[in-house]
Amino acid sequence: MSKPQPPSRLTTDLLLQAYRIGYFPMAEDRFAKEVFWVRPDIRGVIPLKGFHLPKSLRKVVRQDRFEVRLNTAFREVMRGCAAPRTNREQTWINGQILDVYDRLHLQGNAHSIESWRDGQLVGGLYGVSIGGAFFGESMFSTETDASKVALVHLVGRLLAGGFRLLDAQFQNDHLTQFGAQEIVAKEYQHMLNEALAVKGDMTALPAQIRGSTILQSITQTS
Repeated sequence: MSKPQPPSRLTTDLLLQAYRIGYFPMAEDRFAKEVFWVRPDIRGVIPLKGFHLPKSLRKVVRQDRFEVRLNTAFREVMRGCAAPRTNREQTWINGQILDVYDRLHLQGNAHSIESWRDGQLVGGLYGVSIGGAFFGESMFSTETDASKVALVHLVGRLLAGGFRLLDAQFQNDHLTQFGAQEIVAKEYQHMLNEALAVKGDMTALPAQIRGSTILQSITQTS
C-alpha cells in the first residue's frame, strides 16, 4: 500500500486530482494534525451490476423503516463517521479531512446518503463522485440496519444515474455480504479510467425516495 509524503494542506482541487489516479487521504487518528495519501495495492470495489442484496435487508428497505435523504446533513454524517465507537476507539477522519470534504460537498463533488427516524439522523454514509465513479469513504449507524439501508439507496441511485464504479477502498466482512470484491491496483485503475470517461448523475432520482423505487432501480439494472 502506497503512503507518500503528506501534503502541506489539503485542497479540493488536490483531492479531485488524487482520486483520479487512485489515491485518497487518511489521518492516523481524529486528533492528528496531518494526513497521508493511500493507494491500496489491493482495492475493494462493490459491483453495481451484480450487487448482492440479502433478503432480510430487502424487506427492511421495502418497509421504509428509515426516511432516506440525499445531501441534507453532509457534515453531520461525517461527524457520525468520525465519532469513536465501542468497537473502534479511533477513526481516520481528522479536522482537516472534515473541513475539506465539507468544501467538496459545497462544490457538488461529495455527497451523503442519510437514514432518519423520527427526525433524528441514525445512520448514513458519504463519498466523492467524479464522472461515473463514486468513492465511498465511510458509514455509521446508531440503529440496526441504518447504514446498510443507506448503502442500498446509494447503489440504486448510482445505477439510475449511470455510474460505472463504486469504490469501497478496502474489503471487509461487512461489505462482503453485498458482493464486494478485491482487485489489484492495475485493474482498478483501468476500471476507474473507464468510469471517469462517463458522466454520472447523483440527482437522477429525487432527493427523498421510497425503498420500493430503489429496489426497482437495482432490479432493472443489475
